[in-house]
Amino acid sequence: MSVDVLAHGLGGRTDLPLNGAAAIIGGGIAVAVSFAAVAKLWSKPWLDPDAGRPLPAFADSAALRAVLRWAVLLASVFVVAVAFLGPADTNLNLAPWVLFVTFWVGLVPASALFGPVWRVVNPLRTVQRWLPTRSRSLPARLGYWPAAAWLLAFVWLELVAPNRSDPRLVGTVIVGYAVVNLAAAARYGPAWFERGDGFEVYSTLIARLCPVGRRGDGKLILRNPLAGLVQERTEPGLAGVACVLIGATAFDGLTRTTYWQAVPGSGDIRVATLGLAASIAAVSALYAGAMRAASREVSGLPGLFAPTLLPIALGYAVAHYFSFFLLEGQMPVLLAADPFGAGTAPRVDYRLVSPELVAMVQINAIVLGHIAGTAAAHDQALRLFPPRRARRGQLPVVAAMVLLTCTGLLLLLSG
Repeated sequence: MSVDVLAHGLGGRTDLPLNGAAAIIGGGIAVAVSFAAVAKLWSKPWLDPDAGRPLPAFADSAALRAVLRWAVLLASVFVVAVAFLGPADTNLNLAPWVLFVTFWVGLVPASALFGPVWRVVNPLRTVQRWLPTRSRSLPARLGYWPAAAWLLAFVWLELVAPNRSDPRLVGTVIVGYAVVNLAAAARYGPAWFERGDGFEVYSTLIARLCPVGRRGDGKLILRNPLAGLVQERTEPGLAGVACVLIGATAFDGLTRTTYWQAVPGSGDIRVATLGLAASIAAVSALYAGAMRAASREVSGLPGLFAPTLLPIALGYAVAHYFSFFLLEGQMPVLLAADPFGAGTAPRVDYRLVSPELVAMVQINAIVLGHIAGTAAAHDQALRLFPPRRARRGQLPVVAAMVLLTCTGLLLLLSG
């Protein structure tokens, strides 16, 4: 098992039985046709975050949350101990696999299925309760920008940094991240984690797509998965977080293509850093351009529509990390049996998922993510504009969605 496979989400299947041109063209057509159908049939806002079926009280158990918080805190301490005291070989040390696979990749399905799980079990929140706090308000203008910066730093570590899977480096990163965020929380209180903890913000934003949500009165309900994407006010930095996630995943796909491998010095840290920055900048420019073309009269439009990028981020994550999570995700479980030992590296069972299943999941994740984003954007537009103007204003957004769909599929199929 190579370190490179661990550090990139596209590890796993490369023998996918796909007709590339048909998949790319079909994906773009599917997004365009879905918008035409939505625009024809959807003439007034439909999504309502407070509409849904109430869930039983045991689903929101305080005792269960307490048990999970302590379990995750103890597990985190254990992983850090293994990072520093366990084998120096990445293939024998539990910590890198837990960070890059179990945690980073697993956070996505956990949040999409069960809600903002990291906000509930975040070990930094548990530790922060024991620390003295200076009650200062977090400046509203910061918004989600601190979280966007943290996520950018982490994807750079995951995709660019040399020796990124070294267990000692992984341990240092975890401890450093904890110290900085606890210091910020000591200044601003728990509110810091809601905006400044990159991982909690990531989990909470993906959880907006969870079919389980909270009404305004705090009651857990079963709802439309897109209902959490509509909002009445802009949130600074939210679009930045979404563009970092989409652009970073796109760059991950790019590095697996022959196009990237043909770039002179593509393995150099400076070239890779520029490539990552360019990928995120391209996504950001495309989104900002589509919003500007949609309407120049409404201020804060990119922020108002930013949540509609989240289905795309989720689709990209599923497409790129599905096989990686199921295949390389076996390693943390296998290594947990002997975390401080120095035995033979365990073997992954690559027969767990077939190339056909991987292909089906990857294509559908990207296409459905863009369709869901298009539908949510249309509903949000109907809250701001009359139906005819909403449909006309969405055309630049749909064009951007089609372009992103085709580009995402191209990168996926060029690996």
